[in-house]
Amino acid sequence: MTRGEAVISGISELVPALDAGGRGTLDLLAEAAALVIQDAGLTKSDIDGLLVTPPSEDSYFLWPSQVAEYLQLDPVFMNMVELGGASAAASVARAKLIVEAGLCRHCLCLSGGVWDSQVFNTRANKMAVMSQAEIDYELPYGPMGFNSGYALIARRHMAEYGTTPQQLAKIAVDQRTNALANPLALFNQQALTVDDVLASRVIVDPLHLLEIVRPCSGAAAVVVSCADLDCAWPHPPIPIPGFGEAYTHNSIPYAPHLTHSPIRMAAQRAYQMAGCNPGDIDLVSLYDCYTITVLISLEDAGFCPKGEGGRFVADTDLTYKGDLPCNTHGGQLSCGQASFAGGMSHVVEAVRQLRGEAGSRQVRKNRLALVNGNGGVMSTQSCLVLGRK
Repeated sequence: MTRGEAVISGISELVPALDAGGRGTLDLLAEAAALVIQDAGLTKSDIDGLLVTPPSEDSYFLWPSQVAEYLQLDPVFMNMVELGGASAAASVARAKLIVEAGLCRHCLCLSGGVWDSQVFNTRANKMAVMSQAEIDYELPYGPMGFNSGYALIARRHMAEYGTTPQQLAKIAVDQRTNALANPLALFNQQALTVDDVLASRVIVDPLHLLEIVRPCSGAAAVVVSCADLDCAWPHPPIPIPGFGEAYTHNSIPYAPHLTHSPIRMAAQRAYQMAGCNPGDIDLVSLYDCYTITVLISLEDAGFCPKGEGGRFVADTDLTYKGDLPCNTHGGQLSCGQASFAGGMSHVVEAVRQLRGEAGSRQVRKNRLALVNGNGGVMSTQSCLVLGRK
């Protein structure tokens, strides 16, 4: 580690839950904050930076201030990062910049909330989260939240490249295998087969129920610290040698291409900053709101050529025991998507693996990890390369 370098010094994650048990978003964030500060070997008074992702059910108004007040923090720098599912990874990237600029010493990146099941389930609530282009060009045809957009992408990938439902289902099967070894995972009781996935109800053709994320409640957090502080780190600090972001569209009617995503540009920037390439990566934590998201991410992040993702996932063991461990905690598909903390869970799991603390699902090689956050319908992307010294 170099002088002034930013490192991840602490991680925490609450057990994802379908029922928040009467707790509100601030309660969940407070629990995750207390755990991550303890994990980093710090006290609350050490935290002088705060980055939060937006809540799913509360007002955004002065949200960083609301969180800081509830947690009784005194940050000298705070902000809210709102890039949809890319928010968590983007928070870590921004924390790196803030710490390395000397603006703060220990920046708390906090994400989570109580999931409101009505967010996408009524016309009024759909409109509240849609752009004007989506309201004008999608809503009249009755889209089902984000499901319609990703189903369109999956169908197009099948048409262009011959990708099969069986290949997509294999992603969900491998991630369920990972979840079975994760005591925190929402779905860690029963293994899946490809036939199980394809027998589950079709939600939006060609996507089945078991290929679609299960929103839930929870929270996760990391602390990004300055490496040259005189701290007795309880765990090996994890450097953040590279990050990259990219954007091509917000509304899918304006997407330049349905089967090519800005992950390609975001990952390339992260690799370049870190001085590595896809062949150097030992494990990947890829945002997985749908199986097609993982397949396209693998292609565009450089792990296989464009159009060969179906064959690649069919022939590659993506479990923690395999050739390219992917979402070793089970991902959002089997661990659960705890509001915006779904993306932070990917960061936390990568750090666990790099610290060698993943228990029975610990990967064999753990020097470099790629983490990806995906906002919207394959639109806004944030990639992190995390390392181990």
